[in-house]
Amino acid sequence: MLKVLIPTFMLLPTTWLASSKWLWPTTLAHSFTIALLSLTWLKFPAETGWTLLSSFMAVDQLSAPLLVLTCWLLPLMILASQNHLTPEPINRQRMYITMLILLQFFLILAFGATDMILFYITFEATLIPTLVIITRWGNQTKRLNAGTYFLFYTLAGSLPLLITLLLLQKAPATHSVLTLQYADPFYFNTFQSKIWWAGCLLAFLVKMPLYGVHLWLPKAHVEAPIAGSMVLAAVLLKLGGYGMIRMMMLLTEPLDKELSYPFIIFALWGIIMTGSICLRQTDLKSLIAYSSVSHMGLVAGGILIQTPWGLTGAIILMIAHGLTSSALFCLANTNYERTHSRTMVLARGLQIVLPLMSTWWFIGTLANLALPPLPNLMGELLVIVSLFNWSWWTLVLTGTGTLITAGYSLYMFLMTQRGPLPPHILALEPSHTREHLLVSLHLIPLILLVFKPELIWGWTI
Repeated sequence: MLKVLIPTFMLLPTTWLASSKWLWPTTLAHSFTIALLSLTWLKFPAETGWTLLSSFMAVDQLSAPLLVLTCWLLPLMILASQNHLTPEPINRQRMYITMLILLQFFLILAFGATDMILFYITFEATLIPTLVIITRWGNQTKRLNAGTYFLFYTLAGSLPLLITLLLLQKAPATHSVLTLQYADPFYFNTFQSKIWWAGCLLAFLVKMPLYGVHLWLPKAHVEAPIAGSMVLAAVLLKLGGYGMIRMMMLLTEPLDKELSYPFIIFALWGIIMTGSICLRQTDLKSLIAYSSVSHMGLVAGGILIQTPWGLTGAIILMIAHGLTSSALFCLANTNYERTHSRTMVLARGLQIVLPLMSTWWFIGTLANLALPPLPNLMGELLVIVSLFNWSWWTLVLTGTGTLITAGYSLYMFLMTQRGPLPPHILALEPSHTREHLLVSLHLIPLILLVFKPELIWGWTI
C-alpha cells in the first residue's frame, strides 16, 4: 500500500518545486507511473481475499478495482485540465494540481481503510478538495451555490453515520472491516433499530446518490471544472456504493427485509424519473450528470437486494460507469472548449468538423446504453436478473429504465454529432493528440475488461 501512498504524497513537493515549463509533463509522468504501479493490486495470491494487510490498510477484491480506478484517474484529470488552466497564474495551476493529488490521497485511504472510523474520516476529508475545486475553478456564476448544496447534503447525510459508528464501538466492540462480519448482531427495540439501520446507510445513499437526495449532483457536475466532474462521476459516487457493501454485513436480517423495500423502490423509480429528465435536457453536462443518478439507482438496487449476483453486478457497474461517464465528461469538455456553450442545440453537427472525435462519442454513447459485450451490460444484466428473481414486478421498472437510457443516449449522440452545422460555428480548432489520448485511456481499458472481467467482479461469484 505504501508503494502507492508515498509516491502520491511525494507528488506534492514535485508540483511546487517543478519549474513552470515542466509542471504539467512532470506531474503527468509521475502520476501515470503511480497508476501503472497500482495495477499490481489486481493480482490476488492469497485465497483469503485480503492482501497487503497492515494495522490500518488492506486490499481485497472489492476495494482493488476501485483503488486502481482512483489511481488511473489522476493522470487523466491532469491531461484534461491542462488546456483550460494555461491562462491562469502558475501558483493557481500548482494549487489546482495539489487539490487533485490530495483528493487521490484521501480516496486511497478511504478505499483501503480496514477501520470504519478511519474510513469515515477519509470519506469526509474528500469533501474539502472537491469543494475547493468546484467553488474556485467552476465555470459558471452558480458555483458557490453548487458547492453549498454539495457540502450540506453530504454533511447532513453523514452525521447519522458517525453516531451509528460510535454506537457500534459500544456494542460488538469492533470497527474492523475484517471482523465486522463475524461480530454478533446487536438488538435495540424495534423503533431504535430502524433508526440505526437508516443511519448506517443514509450517508452512502446521499453520496451515491439515491433519487430524492440527488439534487446536489447535477448542480455540482454542471458547475465543476472538467477534473471535478471526472472525479465526481468516476470515483466519489462509488464511495457510496463501497460503503454500503461494507455496512450491509452488519445489518440484521429481519430489518433488512422490512427497510430495504422503500429504498429499492426509490432507487428503481429514480431510474425512470432521471431518465425522463435526461430526455428533455438541453445542457450536455447536465444530461450526463442525471444519467449518473439513473445508473447509480441500479447499483443501489443491486446492493440492497443482498444476493451474490446483485453485489457482483453492482461492483461491475460501478467500475464500468466510472470509466464511461468520465469519458463522456471529457468529450463534453472538448466540445465546450471549442464552442463555449454546453447547450446542445447551439453546438451540433460536429461529426462533419471533427470526425475522429465523433468515433469516440459513438463508443462512449454505446457504453452508456450498455451495448454487448461491454462490462456495462454484464453489470446491468446481473442486477436486473437478481431483482427479477426477488420480485418480477421490478422488471417493469428496470426494463422501462433501460429503454429510456437507450433513448437519451442516442438523443445525446444525434444532437451533438449529426445534423447540419449551425451557421455561427465558423472556425473550430482541430482535435489534438492530447484529447484523443485522454479519451482512449478511458475507453480502451473498458473494452479490454471484456476479455478479463474477473478483475472487477469482486469476491461474490
